[in-house]
Amino acid sequence: MPTPVIEKRRTQRDLPQINERIRFPEIRVIDSDGSQVGIITPSEALRMAEEQELDLVLISETAKPPVCKIMDYGKYKFEQEKKAREARKKQHTADVKEVKMRYKIDEHDYIVRVNQAQRFLKSGDKVKATVIFRGREIQHSNLAEDLLKRMATDLQEFGDVQQFPKREGRNMMMLLAPKK
Repeated sequence: MPTPVIEKRRTQRDLPQINERIRFPEIRVIDSDGSQVGIITPSEALRMAEEQELDLVLISETAKPPVCKIMDYGKYKFEQEKKAREARKKQHTADVKEVKMRYKIDEHDYIVRVNQAQRFLKSGDKVKATVIFRGREIQHSNLAEDLLKRMATDLQEFGDVQQFPKREGRNMMMLLAPKK
């Protein structure tokens, strides 16, 4: 037996307030060229919109009196969706990137890790610097802490320490956030 399709019923609130759906005694009307027509009844404004073969669209419901504009609703809706897409495209979520190393790291390898972290911070991501311990190396956690503090000073022009070095099991980690 197929499962029933649950359809969301559209209420009056869900529908855009255009043309006959505008229910106010008086509205402020802006013409299609951007000039103010004045405060008139919705029926008059709708007649004006129909003469121009356009729609009457509610722009600001909270204004006193509410503001409506005579425009092509399809074009307006397309422009709004386009703006929303552009805004989503420009949004950058800060990811957490990780650089791992051992406390006995060679100088050149350390510089490579610092450069990686620098690149991550420049692109707006947070950096989690982790020092991994193996076996009895955990006794030298002070050396790992010194290494992470050195990394923080090397990267201080690109990011700030969000979480200072702390031990988590067999690792020691520090979190850096990009500077604004």
